[in-house]
Amino acid sequence: MRNKGIIRVFAVLMALVCLYQLLFTWRTYIVEKEARALSAGDYDKEREYLDSLSNTVIFNFIGLRKYTYRECKEREINLGLDLKGGMNVILEVSVADVVRALSNYNNVDTTFNKALALATQMQQNSQDDFLTLFGRAFNSLDPNARLASVFRTPELSDKINFNSSNSDVIGVLRKEANGAIDNAFNIIRSRIDKFGVVQPNIQRLETQGRILVELPGVKDPKRVEKLLEGSANLEFWETYENAEVYDYLVKVNEFIRDLESAGLSAVKNDTVAVGAEQPLPSGANAAGQDTSDLLGRLVQASDTLKMTGDTLQQDATKEYPLFSILPPRVYNGQLMGGSVVGMALSTDIEKVNRYLKLAGEKDIFPQKSLRFLWGVKPWKNPETKKETDYFELHAIKITGRDGRPPLSGDVIIDTRADFRQQGGSSAEVSMTMNHEGAQVWASMTKANKNRCIAIVLDDVVYSAPNVNEEITGGRSQITGDFTINEATDLANILKSGRLPAKAEIIQSEVVGPTLGKESIQAGLMSFLMALIIVMVYLAFYYNSAGAVADIALLVNMFFLMGVLASLGAVLTLPGIAGIVLTLGMADDANIIIFERIREELRAGKGLRLAVADGYKNAYSAIIDGNVTTFLTGLVLYAFGSGPIQGFATTLVLGILTSLFCSIFISRLIFERMMDANRTIKFSVPFTANVFSKAKFNFIGFRKRAYLISGFLLAIGLGSILFQGFNMGIDFTGGRSYTVRFIDKEHPQEMIKVNTQELQSSLRAVFDNNAPEVKTFGADNQVKITTDYLMKGKNDATFTANIDSIVESRLYEGVKFLLPQSVTIEQFRTDNLMSSQKVGASIADDIKRNAVIAVLLSLVVIFLYIFYRFRNWQFGLGAVIALFHDALIIIGMYSLLYKLVPFSLEVDQHFIAAILTIIGYSINDTVIVFDRIREYVTNYPKRGMREVYNAAINSTLGRTMNTSLSTMFVLLIIFLFGGEMIRGFSFALLIGIFVGTYSSVFAAAPIVYELMKKKEKNRKVEKK
Repeated sequence: MRNKGIIRVFAVLMALVCLYQLLFTWRTYIVEKEARALSAGDYDKEREYLDSLSNTVIFNFIGLRKYTYRECKEREINLGLDLKGGMNVILEVSVADVVRALSNYNNVDTTFNKALALATQMQQNSQDDFLTLFGRAFNSLDPNARLASVFRTPELSDKINFNSSNSDVIGVLRKEANGAIDNAFNIIRSRIDKFGVVQPNIQRLETQGRILVELPGVKDPKRVEKLLEGSANLEFWETYENAEVYDYLVKVNEFIRDLESAGLSAVKNDTVAVGAEQPLPSGANAAGQDTSDLLGRLVQASDTLKMTGDTLQQDATKEYPLFSILPPRVYNGQLMGGSVVGMALSTDIEKVNRYLKLAGEKDIFPQKSLRFLWGVKPWKNPETKKETDYFELHAIKITGRDGRPPLSGDVIIDTRADFRQQGGSSAEVSMTMNHEGAQVWASMTKANKNRCIAIVLDDVVYSAPNVNEEITGGRSQITGDFTINEATDLANILKSGRLPAKAEIIQSEVVGPTLGKESIQAGLMSFLMALIIVMVYLAFYYNSAGAVADIALLVNMFFLMGVLASLGAVLTLPGIAGIVLTLGMADDANIIIFERIREELRAGKGLRLAVADGYKNAYSAIIDGNVTTFLTGLVLYAFGSGPIQGFATTLVLGILTSLFCSIFISRLIFERMMDANRTIKFSVPFTANVFSKAKFNFIGFRKRAYLISGFLLAIGLGSILFQGFNMGIDFTGGRSYTVRFIDKEHPQEMIKVNTQELQSSLRAVFDNNAPEVKTFGADNQVKITTDYLMKGKNDATFTANIDSIVESRLYEGVKFLLPQSVTIEQFRTDNLMSSQKVGASIADDIKRNAVIAVLLSLVVIFLYIFYRFRNWQFGLGAVIALFHDALIIIGMYSLLYKLVPFSLEVDQHFIAAILTIIGYSINDTVIVFDRIREYVTNYPKRGMREVYNAAINSTLGRTMNTSLSTMFVLLIIFLFGGEMIRGFSFALLIGIFVGTYSSVFAAAPIVYELMKKKEKNRKVEKK
């Protein structure tokens, strides 16, 4: 072997670099192990201890450099959320809100506002960015309208003039929007830094306005969601008194009652064709009755006197459709003071909003001066001090002509969280205003003595204190029964800056620490067992040569982990599956080499010459097979996200390290053994001649193989047409929860869940929306999937609390399976193992990327094979075989998802499995093709059928050994790798079998058919 010295030096240097990188992981592991022992399971103590070590030196590298704990953490192997626990979210900054802000909130230009609404609607089914769609919508609504008239504001006057074309304006808006998104990214990073998460990952995604945030180890995801989604749009508003708004609500109640009495829906329709409402005299309702009499009847019909928050009795709902879900605020028969006009259940908020919107369209309210906003936190019962599921509705008074608040958060120069000096242990946020703000604040408080001023953040009322006297000096507080964490987060949000537009979480995944630890254990167990099985198999089949392959395999694993650490790659559970799969595929190169060496030895060559020729003759097949798999891995990395990218990363890096170790490390070991005259054996007596004399007539069997494939494809396609798929929320949008039912008092007793009973219970609390409930792993663990409230996002309060609302309903639905003492907080900590949310927009993107990834991988493979073999027949045969493999696996998913006891969802993991199968199958196919090409060249006088059969038979040893070793590995992943990737490993397991079959019985015969036809045409042309 040439350049042995260079290879040795490179191998030694690479080993030293990998060792250096892995030492950081070892040092942090030791320190964190000590922290866990000192904290005795208390996570807060553990985190405080590790935070105190942040700048403490824990690693002195041979006296050359000292590293602190923080620096070591930055260099260690990063664990993904599925192994460590934590939160992963994708935020989308609303470009529509940025555009609206750039227009100075223009509410006059109807074309502009219609174009915004139309572009938002178009974006749901388009891959173009929002500004392109907005420009298209604006021009379609009015081709003669000019955007310059809308956006020539004082702020943009130096960039837009009256002569600016619409395309010029769109260009300016795009630049401004990108700047706003950059600002949003920096503000979100600032908030996360103040939150104090170790190793956060925050990055911009390619899609405009999307930001990825990964927070490992987070224990309170709801707190993080509020921190990320808050745009910090702080406003101070004057308010109406409850008594001033009550008459209007009476009119709304009568209006809705009349609609529903007429058989028209006030809930499902946005507009209703009715006559214009006439303004009612103060103190009278639509029937001319005194509203004080109506109030008395409402008091009798409800239990609002006791302030329990109960709604009206069922028999009163027809007469009082609004007040049945929004009881008026009364005490002792009198309307209460303050800005709160009623309370509603969280699930009734959207219905109340719909009623109020209809009433606003009929001019029942003074639209230019009255606005309704919900409170930020559920109402707390003053008697029991417990939080309910009711939210307060405040009446906001609009005093400015432009509809803007008298005072905004721009005047705030400092905020801090404090404990309230009077009245207990609740926390509050103290604010300091600039000089201008202090003057306006003093004027507002002076003009509103004995009335409420609402402090509103992101269209949600945080507090509405009653003003006792004029407040001067520009200092004020936001109170609202906050915990110290809530007050701290609110202060940090206000201090870090205001987002230029609303940031909405369109995808999120939360993994509990318990599930993360179990995933690590499952991953490590599958890894170690697979490693042992592969090493034993190689040593058994190839004798001392197999031991050399085992050494190369161990070096490969060492290099792979070192490279992952040096690149800062994140190791996920699918990533571990990728490493384990690399074990199986890493053998492929060694097996190809060993089989070629065995052929050379059978031909009578000496050991040294046989080794040299075996390596030389194997290079072509090894390179072709691994390059095609490598290209598939790159496609998977480019179009996947999160864990799928983790899988692709380890797969791609594993291919590179496997090639180096199989070709060079094993060769160096063989050279050293031969120089020392050591005996090298490539088989044991039992395996010496396995497949060496095989003479199967594969080409003759091809028509029967076509029938078998056709039968399997027909069954699969029939199942797809008539049964469909179990679509995961990656592709449909929705929420998914993994819930484990345990009794801490009797942990040895497993709670067996009746999924139908649980589904019925959840249907009741999810407003008759039936979720999918499936056993997930053990009998006491279920996976609950639902699209409940995924589309109810028309109100700021509803959007801000929607995830909490769904989780509260989930808790109510599963409560009958929990011990009576379990609170919702304990449920989230102990029972809710993981949760995932995928919005409809990102689900569409995932589906699009999945289709592109599969098609692109097929095109890339076809082009590579066409380039390598200089023949389109080989490329077409390979692609047809790959389609064959993919369709069979897809059909199996459709056919079996209702029959097997584990999840077979069509999601991102499924796409990863399909692409991996394509990569593996093409690897196997290329090996067969390479041997066919070799035999056609070496035996030009033989017939095509004989050459093809001989070539396929000569690869059987390699094909069977690689397939068996890989299937052993996948079987270990399937059995011990954990429930999270069981469906993924099942697809791979079936796919390896199908891919091996298609390489021999589909791909090669198809090429034979195409080449035979070409040969016939060539002979006809000669004649």
